[in-house]
Amino acid sequence: MPIQVTCPSCLARFSVSDKYAGKKGPCPKCQKEITVPDKSQEVIIHAPEPTGPKDSKGVSVLKPIKRTEFSLTNVQLAIAGGITFVAIVMAFVGRFAFAPVPWWYLALGAVALSYPVAWAGYTFLKDDELGGYFGKELAIRLGACSAIFALTWGLYWFLAYYLGNKTLADVDGISFAIFLGVMIVGGALGSLACLELEFGQSLLHYVLYLGITFLLAVVAGVELAEPLSSNQKSNPYGLPNAQKPNPAKK
Repeated sequence: MPIQVTCPSCLARFSVSDKYAGKKGPCPKCQKEITVPDKSQEVIIHAPEPTGPKDSKGVSVLKPIKRTEFSLTNVQLAIAGGITFVAIVMAFVGRFAFAPVPWWYLALGAVALSYPVAWAGYTFLKDDELGGYFGKELAIRLGACSAIFALTWGLYWFLAYYLGNKTLADVDGISFAIFLGVMIVGGALGSLACLELEFGQSLLHYVLYLGITFLLAVVAGVELAEPLSSNQKSNPYGLPNAQKPNPAKK
């Protein structure tokens, strides 16, 4: 069996036949004399003895835990593609079929997208080393998480109207930023509680849902706040600079 040798002068590593064990000779690189280690200096690393219950033949009866790698099947890809296509089509339908888009149409979209987006986000973000949730337990947890995601848009509408805005287009920029901050914190905490991800992962999980629904709302022509509104506010009389008409002037 070859002996591994390291030259103390140039630190070159090489192997020699075991018949040279304990003998001296020149290093093939720096030509300085070195001594080949003998068998008494050989270090043997033994594998740890298996623990746990064994059968009559001494073989462990416990099976190792296999790591489940993340992979998308063709069926999952087809479902994700179908949901994306339907969501885009419905956004364009809302843009051209309604003026403005009714609240129930927006609520339907927020609810319909919450579960598939929550499922897709968890599939990407979960830690394969920790295993995550599967089967019925995963379905229940995703259901609770998706309900929280959808309710964050309900929270946005509630805050908008509670503060006296007659339409979402009346929400000013500062209020819009504050509302989004409240939604992001609430959605991230919901994901954290339901799926036990890291907080950073939970934050990304909700932001994925928020970003998708926000973009679809823009495609549908929904004016979620004053900075996103394309219509200028008109004064009660429809005149520039809010000039009140003089009834005495003909």
